[in-house]
Amino acid sequence: MEKKFRHCVKSSKSNISLRFHLVRFLVIFLAIVIFITWLFQVGLLDVLYENVRKRDMEQSAEDIVKQIDSEDLSKAVYTASMDNIIGVIVYQINGNQAVRIASEVPTADEETAALFFPKELSRLYGDAKNAGGSFHTKLTFGGKEVQIGFFQRLFPWIFGKADSYVSEEMIHLVHVRLCEGADGTEYMLLLNTELEPMTPLVHILQRQFIWIFAILVLLSLLFVIPMSRRIVRPLVQMNQAAKQLANGNYDADFGVDRGYKETKELAQTLTFAAQELSKSDCMQKELTANISHDLRTPLTMIRGYAEVMRDIPEENTPENLQILIDETEHLTELVNDLMDLSKIQSGVRAPVMEFFDLTSVLSEVMARYEAFTKAQGYRITLEADVNVPVFADRGMILQAVYNLVNNAINYTGEDLCVTVKQSIMGDRVRISVKDTGEGIPEDQLALIWDRYYKVDKVHRIAKVGTGLGLSIVKGVLEVHNAAYGVESKLGEGSVFWFELPISAPPETFEG
Repeated sequence: MEKKFRHCVKSSKSNISLRFHLVRFLVIFLAIVIFITWLFQVGLLDVLYENVRKRDMEQSAEDIVKQIDSEDLSKAVYTASMDNIIGVIVYQINGNQAVRIASEVPTADEETAALFFPKELSRLYGDAKNAGGSFHTKLTFGGKEVQIGFFQRLFPWIFGKADSYVSEEMIHLVHVRLCEGADGTEYMLLLNTELEPMTPLVHILQRQFIWIFAILVLLSLLFVIPMSRRIVRPLVQMNQAAKQLANGNYDADFGVDRGYKETKELAQTLTFAAQELSKSDCMQKELTANISHDLRTPLTMIRGYAEVMRDIPEENTPENLQILIDETEHLTELVNDLMDLSKIQSGVRAPVMEFFDLTSVLSEVMARYEAFTKAQGYRITLEADVNVPVFADRGMILQAVYNLVNNAINYTGEDLCVTVKQSIMGDRVRISVKDTGEGIPEDQLALIWDRYYKVDKVHRIAKVGTGLGLSIVKGVLEVHNAAYGVESKLGEGSVFWFELPISAPPETFEG
């Protein structure tokens, strides 16, 4: 039951449409943008404003300290007060006494004086001493210190509001600075400013953000819905075409010219895949037909001769028995080639690398055809000047050369000539097999390595081999990472070649 429930949950999640994902993503994105904007423009407005006022007072205090022993002290206090709209009071500390020597207050004297009673002055002096000579604080009208945390200010509905008797109109930001004159006289600077009430402005901005968010969501929906339709429509069409492809319709329309760049590229890829599947299906059918033909012919002959020999004792001759043996060998050869090809392509048959003389392998192949060339009139020649060592699987390379020669015998011209040539090309050796047949059209050169592919599409039993030779050659050379290819001109024949690196065995020294 639990597994079924999980499967249902998984299915419901996987069935969510792309359009829904786009809308959800855009709404979440807008919410994040609005929240970040609200945080800096509304939530942190008090904090940013307070920090600006703190920097103004710190800079003003620095300017006044520079003039603390100067006759221009009063002018410096006046300039700082008027430029930054702050109250400035300078005290000279004489023992336990604080004597005001300069002041400038842009607001009412009574309001500023009420902040700094003698008891408050003593406390502020002590706090400044403990803080290293400079610190900030906030005081209410009457000198009471105010402590409001950052998160309490940002989220009052979560962390609680400030004391009910504290209002924004009553809070003053105070900066205390201690300094010494040239003669060692100690001074205390008190700078203060009213913190402007931000609550009305915050409320206005919050309402604005609510309306802005609602409008943006509405506009995003109006924008995303038609946009998502335009994005999703080609995908839906490709999905329907893919279902047709799964049912064997290789001409399904994937809409290559519809949609955006990415969907067009996907449609082109699917169209190409459909074409390749169509080719593969045709080749599979052709392969089945060709193998069936190659199997049926010898089986028919074996059965026919066996029935004749059964019914007519006089036909039980060595010649007829040899025919049965030859056809059986042909079937065995066909099955072996199919098995070899399957093993090579699946990776089951891995190459066993060794050092050997490639030229000797070519001579061994030529020796296999001596009886055939004498009986059939073929002329197979080998052109090799020097012996070349290589590092490869000797049996596989022998099989590849053998199959290339078989292919050339099957398709050479009326002169029945086949040429095997060994050429040195730098640090590599090239083996080429040339026939004088009709040649291969250029657009079909890449296809001839496929199993049972026929240029003329007319299946015929090979004079030698089974018709799987080039596919086996391709598999052998690819597991060796060897370069290979074919060059052909119509009416002039074809040249099949492959290359291997020249590699001599390391010398052995006896100590």
